[in-house]
Amino acid sequence: MTWASSESAWRHWKPGSPTSKANSPVPEAISALLPEIAALEARDGAGKFESALSREIARRMHRLADGVLAYRQHAVHRTLENPPAVWSEGNTRLLDYGATHRAARARGARAVLVVPSLINRWEVLDLTAEKSLLRGMAAQGLRPYLVDWGSLDDEERRFDTTAYVARLERALAFLAKRARRAPAVMGYCMGGTLTVALAARQPRRVAGLALLAAPWDFHADRTGHAFLVSTGPLLAQVADRLGELPVDILQTLFWSLDPWLAMKKFGRFLGMDQEGAGAREFVLLEDWLNDGAPLAGPVARECLVGWYGDNVPGSGKWVVGGRRIVPAKIKVPSLVMIPSGDRIVPPLSAAALADPEKGLKNVKRLDLPLGHIGMVVSSRARDLCWTPLIEWLQAIPSRARNGA
Repeated sequence: MTWASSESAWRHWKPGSPTSKANSPVPEAISALLPEIAALEARDGAGKFESALSREIARRMHRLADGVLAYRQHAVHRTLENPPAVWSEGNTRLLDYGATHRAARARGARAVLVVPSLINRWEVLDLTAEKSLLRGMAAQGLRPYLVDWGSLDDEERRFDTTAYVARLERALAFLAKRARRAPAVMGYCMGGTLTVALAARQPRRVAGLALLAAPWDFHADRTGHAFLVSTGPLLAQVADRLGELPVDILQTLFWSLDPWLAMKKFGRFLGMDQEGAGAREFVLLEDWLNDGAPLAGPVARECLVGWYGDNVPGSGKWVVGGRRIVPAKIKVPSLVMIPSGDRIVPPLSAAALADPEKGLKNVKRLDLPLGHIGMVVSSRARDLCWTPLIEWLQAIPSRARNGA
């Protein structure tokens, strides 16, 4: 839209246009270019700039289209075999990532309940054999159990956050019994927000709480979220009527955070060696981004209106199953990992959970020079995120069965 409107804008603002002296003045950026454009056309002939503008718009559009087509036609697909499920409820499963790793099956291996977001699926945590945080944890002697939320069934379309946290409580109880001691809990993005409520409600069953880019104070920094905040009430009505917030609407919300990202990334992809590792990882990551799940209607309303609109968690008013969730009352050992380049969860939002006064009480804060997705799959993720996370999880003091 921006590229296409450039031609119309030029016709409106160019010298001699019948509308150039209309109601709105010429923007300063355009005014600064007018003398240069006039000199160009005096030298090369009238209309040269307009023709060049049309060619550049077409070039950019073709490059974007070619990049998207190259991605669509790429032969790479995720081929990793998923681990066995050891527990299920509705369409939610618990996948045992330690089942095929000797180190993770060793006596005393720390069990970790891993909770991803309800929106994007979990595969980003297990993208390739080389870039799999979950397999990396298992190789280092932890035993991660991943929550696979699956797709919504008729009952789950009526879930609110209380229902999801209650499901996590039952998964945690199963895991505590299976592991014979309290597991650690790790939450990524929105999954981290849910695990804060889990730890508040089940402190004796949680040995430690690791939070990766988990949003909490939704008014700490609303830069880039204006579109989401302004459309929240309307989208909540859509979710009410449909029973869910569709994937395409969720993708539009993510797009609004950085409208130029698609143009940049598909242009960059077109310049890659299409048989190389970089192109392969781009395709797998893009497949993951485009394979999100719809959000249950009540959860969508809570998030769009209650979280982003009213900042219910950040203001200490979030109630889950009749209990107000107050981070300052949670005393389990906690790790808050904050990627400084995060555009999805503003760093200030996640940092609220490590605030000395209102945040988690027994907390370690770790700031990472990475992005929201880069913290788990980038070339620097292993050194900057995986290693300190794994070491922290390994160092958590043990608790007996059920946290006794």
